[in-house]
Amino acid sequence: MKRVCLAVVLLLTAQGAGGPVAAQAERPKLVVFIVVDQMRADYPVRYGSLLQHGLKRLATQGAWYKNAAYPYLTTVTCVGHATIGTGTLPYKHGMIANTWYDRATAKVVTCNADPESMDVSYGAAAGTGDSAKTMLAPSLAEIMRGTLHSRVATMSMKARSAIGLAGHAGDFVTWFGDRHSWETSSVFTKAPVPWFIGYLKGHPPERDAGKTWDRTLPADRYQYDDDAPGEAGAGGWGAKFPHPLGLAGDAEYYAHWVQSPYVDDYLEQMAEAAVDQMHLGTQNRIDFLGVSFSAMDIVGHAYGPRSHEIQDVLARLDISIGKLLDHLDRKVGAGNYVVAMTSDHGVADLPEGAAGGRQPGATVRAVLEAAIKPALGGEGPFIAALSGNDIYFKPGIYERLKADPETLHAATTAVAALPGVARVLTSEEISTPAARSSTDPQVRAAALSYFPGRSGDVIVLLKENWIWTAAGTNHGSMHDYDRRVPLVLYGAVISPGVREEPATPADIAVTVATLVGVPLPSPDGHVLTAALKPR
Repeated sequence: MKRVCLAVVLLLTAQGAGGPVAAQAERPKLVVFIVVDQMRADYPVRYGSLLQHGLKRLATQGAWYKNAAYPYLTTVTCVGHATIGTGTLPYKHGMIANTWYDRATAKVVTCNADPESMDVSYGAAAGTGDSAKTMLAPSLAEIMRGTLHSRVATMSMKARSAIGLAGHAGDFVTWFGDRHSWETSSVFTKAPVPWFIGYLKGHPPERDAGKTWDRTLPADRYQYDDDAPGEAGAGGWGAKFPHPLGLAGDAEYYAHWVQSPYVDDYLEQMAEAAVDQMHLGTQNRIDFLGVSFSAMDIVGHAYGPRSHEIQDVLARLDISIGKLLDHLDRKVGAGNYVVAMTSDHGVADLPEGAAGGRQPGATVRAVLEAAIKPALGGEGPFIAALSGNDIYFKPGIYERLKADPETLHAATTAVAALPGVARVLTSEEISTPAARSSTDPQVRAAALSYFPGRSGDVIVLLKENWIWTAAGTNHGSMHDYDRRVPLVLYGAVISPGVREEPATPADIAVTVATLVGVPLPSPDGHVLTAALKPR
């Protein structure tokens, strides 16, 4: 036991805790990462009256870091999950966005695209696979699997979410594919997982066909109007409840299903099955379970953070997380697991109801092209791609612009003059270690999101409450509504209470690594020592 205590103290020092702390209680048997896609930090407070189950249990009995925030610019799903999973930031793990322009192939690629792998589907034809090949830092889950012989199970509606939590290896890593079936990748398994085949026979995605999504609570429990300007649902859904899902086989059923709280309920039951079938947390090892609930993001993009729809998703998710915690109590034991709950990003209000607007990417492209054409000559176009906040020039163009600082300055100034643009930064301004510690918050945030070879030549920062999309709402900025998220640690080894000090989701993997006794190589996060109970 003395050796274990000493190892934990040394590990805390090595992982950036700011000095050793007292050794902790016995290690948990199961690590549970719960990520709620697109959950703003203010939701548990603003809509707290709707929460009576799992989310309330975590917030009142766990260590709740109310001022947690991402320090980087590009606050989107792939980046957030990689940060949560690895304890590093995008300048290091390399997952700079959901998509980026690949200069070698001259194509926009997804963050998890892996042409060397194949999908392993549970019902659809196989296609090109996905993996963590482009994620350049190991996840906590894969380190646990390699050093502690942990079993790793992660699941989400999105590949980039399940993969970001699992990392480069896992025993059960699955997501709902574009061909309306659950799938995984040949990187994780060469054939469908047998227990999951049997599970799907009794739990097909079509099980909710014929249902109608309506409020789970009386209408007067919800804040704001049910039909705010800018709201719009999938497949012809209107802005007001109720929302019929349609029948199995209907063209729009799957679009309706994934944009409803029923998918979160489905994921919760899948997590219970994984615990049972894989014997997670009940054997002589420490296992890892990662669940990324996706409904809030898919609903939030369409309806916005003040909608009755997003409030209802939250109220139902509260129930689902309560069921999962109750199941873990029964099967693993209330004192034998630790939970880390957070989000990958927040979201902006619908611009129709905020003092903002929509900045079309086509306008940015046109202004930039017009500003550089006189100096470069030729017909153009000179821009290869716009992807999120990043602008990529065609080969050789940016080098010519750098050799002509006057034209480059005129071009960036022209873009910065657009109504929705706050600032334009060049890659030279944000690509150095000094930029990552800059006292200029915009430079620092952009630098922490920058990865050489993948990031754009020019980075555009939008003003508050301005978004790129033409409908609904979006995220991806460094404004508080995008970067501030909940962060809660819960379990027998956690000291409960509300914490006011700053934190970041990158701290989660580092803190949990300390609890289970494994080192993370070169993390950016720090151990949240105040949340850990002394022995």
